Amino acid sequence: MSRAGGLLLVLDGNSLLHRAYHASDGSPEPAPALRGLIGYLARAAAQLRPDAVLVGFDCPRDSARRAQHPGYKAHRPAKPAELTRQLAAAPDLLRAAGVGTVVPPAWEADDVLASSAALARRLGWRSVLMTSDRDAFALIDDSTSVLRVRNGGFDRSVLVDSGSLPAMYGVHPWQYTDFAALRGDPSDNLPGVRRFGARTAARLLAAFRSVDEAWRAGHAAVREVVGEPAAAALCEPGAREIVDRNRRLMRMRHDLPVPSPESARLPLDYLVIRQALRAHGINLGPSLWALTGGDATVDGPPQPEPAWAATLRPRVLRAAMSGRRDPIPGQAALF
Repeated sequence: MSRAGGLLLVLDGNSLLHRAYHASDGSPEPAPALRGLIGYLARAAAQLRPDAVLVGFDCPRDSARRAQHPGYKAHRPAKPAELTRQLAAAPDLLRAAGVGTVVPPAWEADDVLASSAALARRLGWRSVLMTSDRDAFALIDDSTSVLRVRNGGFDRSVLVDSGSLPAMYGVHPWQYTDFAALRGDPSDNLPGVRRFGARTAARLLAAFRSVDEAWRAGHAAVREVVGEPAAAALCEPGAREIVDRNRRLMRMRHDLPVPSPESARLPLDYLVIRQALRAHGINLGPSLWALTGGDATVDGPPQPEPAWAATLRPRVLRAAMSGRRDPIPGQAALF
């Protein structure tokens, strides 16, 4: 019988496939972004040794957030045709490989991450959410961490938990939505409040805990913390509308139907995943060991785990990174 609980790894398929696509510029492979996405999954599995994996994608047709606010992500240029092709192919590839995959009608991969983390928590699981977006920091709690992939690929990824986020950004996870709402998110076409960059937003929240508490405290109290220009901007009539709009659009759904971690347990079938990848011209072998249990090859009998796997045992994040926006490589160890 399966043991209760475990570690669930949930990937933001859109953000990671986009990152893999742009990192693969000039690659002669037929589907380099798909290969990169599988590579991210395999390397994260090797480092974290999860008990189950899921991947979420944005709905490609409808957007509930754009229905609420037509300007949401409206400034983004059209995707290259090849990226669009690989994005469309990714969910079917992962399903064929045996990976639990969710494409929620009208919602986004962020909502899959939030809903999966909420379900995992209720079932007594821990979760790691792998993404290149910072939005997921709002989901961090005692059972949920974020593995953020940054420029430079997996080797520069950092694992962020409830202890390290304040050292990086000056706010706690439960404050992150207010922090982002004040600062704005240009990538989603959501301007913030004038005069509020990351540092000013963090100072305000350190003093008042939330934007609502700052408004209740009044102009004079806010001025003492962030200065007159920022205090005046926060007290302008339009500032409340900006913050409310941003918070509404930035909050993630925690109640989407997602697979139970029990239904997404590893290992995957080595032959099945290899066949699914080869259908797209992707040839990966030993690097899949952490997904498949390291116990099969295509043409031969079960093989032992690769010797180099012993160097990738779980480690615990111990981050004390005051003075840095993000940890440098080596400061944040994966658990």
